Amino acid sequence: MPLGLAALDHLRTACEDLRAVLDGYDAAAIDAASAKVGQAAASVRAIGAWRSEPDVTERLKAIATLLEMARVRTRVLSDRTNQKLNVLAVRGAENAPLVYGR
Repeated sequence: MPLGLAALDHLRTACEDLRAVLDGYDAAAIDAASAKVGQAAASVRAIGAWRSEPDVTERLKAIATLLEMARVRTRVLSDRTNQKLNVLAVRGAENAPLVYGR
């Protein structure tokens, strides 16, 4: 498998892993998965010639869809967290409990 395609496969796997941990309560796992996506994306950018290859372009479009789903999921989870914190504030809570389990 050419280096560029292997890097794209790594990026796709990292995106899928991020999407999976976003539904959990483990902040460390979310941070780790986010870092893996960043590292994989940097590897793809470093290749450079990927823009002119149709197969690579198609794979990138599929990966972009995964990234968009993760972005939307992150926004939804952020909104839920803000709503919970607002409810606590309205009810007079002095301290908000940890959002993520340890």
